[in-house]
Amino acid sequence: MILSGKARVAGVMGWPVAHSRSPRLHGYWLEKHGIDGAYIPMAVPPERLEQALRALPALGLRGANVTMPHKQAALRACDAVDSLAQRIGAVNTVTVGPDGALEGSNTDAFGLIENLREGSDWLATDGPAVVLGAGGAARSACVALIDAGVESIRIVNRTPDRASELAGAMAPQCSAIAWGRCEEALDGAALVINTTTLGMTGQPPLEIRLDALPISATVYDIVYAPLETDLLAAARARGNRTVDGLGMLLHQARPGFEAWFGVRPVVDEALQAFVLQDLQGG
Repeated sequence: MILSGKARVAGVMGWPVAHSRSPRLHGYWLEKHGIDGAYIPMAVPPERLEQALRALPALGLRGANVTMPHKQAALRACDAVDSLAQRIGAVNTVTVGPDGALEGSNTDAFGLIENLREGSDWLATDGPAVVLGAGGAARSACVALIDAGVESIRIVNRTPDRASELAGAMAPQCSAIAWGRCEEALDGAALVINTTTLGMTGQPPLEIRLDALPISATVYDIVYAPLETDLLAAARARGNRTVDGLGMLLHQARPGFEAWFGVRPVVDEALQAFVLQDLQGG
């Protein structure tokens, strides 16, 4: 598509940013909807993030996604931040307002829940949830689950202090459980979410036994490379429902695309196949 002088432009800021699948994803939607626009990768070192964000209005860009390692810093750099991003403590989507102000939001919780609901018949009322990890992704997961109505969330992390800190911030629904008591945490759970990078291609394996987990529980891994992690393979083999992380990547992009380009995109099988082809090196 040939861009006009009125093209709408947005992008993604990260350091590094070459690995980001966002340009391919947003490019698919731009072409599908025939939009005069572009979505570009922007390699921004941490010390230049605020300067880069402040340049968006002057350059005529509609906004940007913010990926690692900038999400927390973007929270401080925006002129206004919505309540969800404040609770999560990070911004992943920046929109330039009509007055040039930078408006920050976080769509990770939205993407997580949309993917979970689309990929399973899980309900918040099914029972306790177990969140593996205590980093930024775990915080997003806890906020998403609390807002969905989950009353009991067990946070399991190898560093007990981080789990306790997150549980304290998310009380009263959340409690911290030591990694050595993981099987106890899984007992009676209705949902397990791995928010760590363990099991991702190039990362150490996630070593966990699922013996105590009810067969009725759903197992969700936000990792999408590989698409089926060892955790999901083990859960599927014993009869649990499983949800991979690809849908979260796709759904979290929808609100930003709508804000910048004026169309609410959908996640369908054609999009999943298109992005999966890239993940598999096709």
